[in-house]
Amino acid sequence: MPEIIKRLYITGYKSYEIAVFNQKDPKISIIKRVLKQEIQHYLENGLEWVIVSGELGTETWAGQVVHILKTEYPDLKLGLIFPFEEFGGNWNEANQLQLNELKQQADFIDSVSHRPYQSPQQFRNHAQFLLEHTDGALLVYDEEYPGKTRFFLSSIHRFQKNHPYSLQMITMDDLENSYDSGDSV
Repeated sequence: MPEIIKRLYITGYKSYEIAVFNQKDPKISIIKRVLKQEIQHYLENGLEWVIVSGELGTETWAGQVVHILKTEYPDLKLGLIFPFEEFGGNWNEANQLQLNELKQQADFIDSVSHRPYQSPQQFRNHAQFLLEHTDGALLVYDEEYPGKTRFFLSSIHRFQKNHPYSLQMITMDDLENSYDSGDSV
């Protein structure tokens, strides 16, 4: 495992996978609080970049947390790396608004494939790119409650067989245990 994680990819459940359908859902504040605590821990140990892909849910909330933390940690950067061009282009207006807010907060924006969606291979290429260009991943994910993040988790496990790569998972138990703890984001 890398001793210092300078570039951290954060992903996890999409909002619909955990039944979050509006921005006032109390689950969001719990997830953001835990993400904030974990990102701060990484910052104290050398973190420079948080990378997300723009998915609605964990990744969007992580981007919002990074934006808040930049007041305390002005050197912290947010990278937004899409799997393909025009990512999110077919989303409804409210979801596109969230994505546009994330874009405005990002310090770097690009896509792995510079073409619109063509095939699932673009997602595999995206996962490989993220693994090769980050030092670790923080996943809001619990294997007892499967979601699409399982595909990236499988990619991590394959990658770890031949490369040092840090993996931290925030599980449902972690989220439940944090529910009673103090401050909010």
